[in-house]
Amino acid sequence: TATGVGFTRIMIPDPVNGGKMPGYVFYPSTRAKGYTWQGPYKLKATENARPVPGAKQLVVISHGHGGSDLSHHDLATYLASHGFVVGTLTHPKDNYINNSGNGHVDVEIGRPIQVSATITYLLNSPQWKALIDPNRIGVAGFSAGGHTVLMLVGAIPHFARLISYCKAHRGDKVICDVEKRLKVEAAKHGKSIAQAMSVLQHSLHRWGNTDDPRVKAAFVMAPFSLVFDKAGLSHVNRPEFLYYGQDAQELRPKYNVLHIAPLLKALFGIKMIPKAGHYVFLSPCSPKLTKEAPGICKDPPGVNRVAVHRKINATAMKFFRETLKDRR
Repeated sequence: TATGVGFTRIMIPDPVNGGKMPGYVFYPSTRAKGYTWQGPYKLKATENARPVPGAKQLVVISHGHGGSDLSHHDLATYLASHGFVVGTLTHPKDNYINNSGNGHVDVEIGRPIQVSATITYLLNSPQWKALIDPNRIGVAGFSAGGHTVLMLVGAIPHFARLISYCKAHRGDKVICDVEKRLKVEAAKHGKSIAQAMSVLQHSLHRWGNTDDPRVKAAFVMAPFSLVFDKAGLSHVNRPEFLYYGQDAQELRPKYNVLHIAPLLKALFGIKMIPKAGHYVFLSPCSPKLTKEAPGICKDPPGVNRVAVHRKINATAMKFFRETLKDRR
């Protein structure tokens, strides 16, 4: 049975850039039944409502490129209303205010480190640690966040794959415009794109291991995953669930989600949303947000984002309940 949901803003230490990352914690509460507006987001939760006591499963959500700690608020509140604690964060240099780090080490390798830092923060916090079972932790991620959470369960990217992909798929503007920009930046420093990717590759352990053994399961939505190959996925030994939109143009399913699916030996399940584009995984938009950002809010004819999210959220809950069982 669903309960009310409380939420609290948090500031998480960022081991990658220094400073703090804003985020939220959502949790079950007996008190809360209403809605709260946070900017253009209508949250089905009440700020600082009293939590239901007892240790619960924790899920941390990683947003996509240019997103925020509220990009997936409906998934967060849904899971919280069904007994989970959910943490979110805004990734520095890869959010809607500042996305200057796209393609660079502090984002491509820093992101999973930041999710791990969020887990550590919550487990060490006097306010939250009693509400979390440290043996039952999962992650969810969308797009670049999908890439992030795959790394947290052991996937190792091979960044040179970006170069070979763009040689073969020049028409893929979204991916290959980034590659083009990185090429120009590398040239300014007297390097080739291959050398720049090699530097990125050799930085994999700059902040420690990107694989976090505390993470037991990953719910992966429309991931940026063309940089993973068979060898890089051979270490993934925890269950993942893959979800994607059939007609996504930003990250073509054939070269991303469908490319990795047969290579994952612990794949729990995969689901496709017919006719849907890439952004269908973002929370259904308020009228205010739809006006400000129609590109990420409007879906193709025949796709009802509210109905789609009922399925996504229920699937995520079922997946995490199954994979984060108390097995002690």
